[in-house]
Amino acid sequence: MKKLCFLLFALFIGSQSFSQKTYIWCGTLIDGISNAPQKNMTIVIENNKITAVQKGFSNGNSSDKVIDLKNKTVTPGWIDTHVHLAHETNPNGYLERFTLNDADYAYRSVVHAQKTLMAGFTTVRDAGGEIVLSLKKAINQGLIEGPRIYAAGTPIGSTGSHGDPTNGYRLDLMGDPGPKVGVANGVDECIKAVRQRYKEGSDVIKVMATGGVLDVSNNGSAPQFNEDELKAIINTAHDYGLKVMAHAHGAEGIKRALRAGITSIEHGTLMDDECIALFKQTGAWYVPTIIAGKSVADSAKKPGYYPPQVAKKALEIGPKLQTTFAKAYKAGVKIAFGTDAGVYQHGKNWLEFTYMTEAGMPPMEAIKAATIHAAELIGVDNQLGSIEPGKIADIVAVDGDPLTDSQAFGKVAFVMKEGVVFKNR
Repeated sequence: MKKLCFLLFALFIGSQSFSQKTYIWCGTLIDGISNAPQKNMTIVIENNKITAVQKGFSNGNSSDKVIDLKNKTVTPGWIDTHVHLAHETNPNGYLERFTLNDADYAYRSVVHAQKTLMAGFTTVRDAGGEIVLSLKKAINQGLIEGPRIYAAGTPIGSTGSHGDPTNGYRLDLMGDPGPKVGVANGVDECIKAVRQRYKEGSDVIKVMATGGVLDVSNNGSAPQFNEDELKAIINTAHDYGLKVMAHAHGAEGIKRALRAGITSIEHGTLMDDECIALFKQTGAWYVPTIIAGKSVADSAKKPGYYPPQVAKKALEIGPKLQTTFAKAYKAGVKIAFGTDAGVYQHGKNWLEFTYMTEAGMPPMEAIKAATIHAAELIGVDNQLGSIEPGKIADIVAVDGDPLTDSQAFGKVAFVMKEGVVFKNR
């Protein structure tokens, strides 16, 4: 019996000793924490975790794997905190609501997810769509390739709001949708809508605090919940351990959401000085989505791309996002990277980096916005967002130097997610 125990112990120790490690040689390393890049570094990975970050180019024994990125710039995997993987803009989008089935959107979402991962985004927070809850499961089960997803599921809006799926329909099709499909009026329905999202498996709650650009209503910025309703949504979400993100363009809706205790404001287009003061007072995050503003404004100039009332709102609101971002950044508002992917073509998320730096944010800060700060917003900075021992091995490498050339963000040569290489050009 003693011999058997000794043999089993020896086999166990042997299996631990010869577990394969991966050594990544980094010509330039941006770790998501430091304010300066580090030259000639090695990242050591075992299973799906980073176990060491070492100076110089080191390796292990003959069974270990070496990945040579000595001519690349290496960063943590990027995080986009506002995407819509189930949809992508096109001139037939409004008609497709009546011609496509959920399965059609689901198949498209698979392609969108793959493009997002190949573009260097190993984690996303999806801002709306029940289909994505199933997409997340398929990715987690290894059935398809895509980023790690934290999904909002169906957004919550009021009747006739940006979140009402029947908005703009003819009267006999409108009906009276309720909390089950995300339409809530009054405190009780707002509580029920949050509980329904929890039941469906949402990781975060999304609320439509103001009007929006792409629905067919005429007002894209007015508040669409009162403060009691917003507090009911936020407090109920917190009961279930969920954070709340608020779509908001107009200043009054932004203020109501901030006073109610929102985690993040998405877009924030028309924020004023009082909004900025509330951001800093509450510690809420701002997710700017500059590329979305530019994209909808560009699309609105194409005849027939949007219905007239949508085109009008797109031209009014879209061009203001970059200026608002610059103002918020200079004022010291906490910013996390988010793009509203789906409003533009998936896979081009990296362009947000160029617009952020163009508006005055230093490239290193833009990288942090898409790594450690985005992880803080989601609540996973103990696992993701930086390259340091104990973190999950999500790693991206680009050709060139993104600190001096923003176009380098679009030259992703290497993508690793949870220690698995998905791209190595």
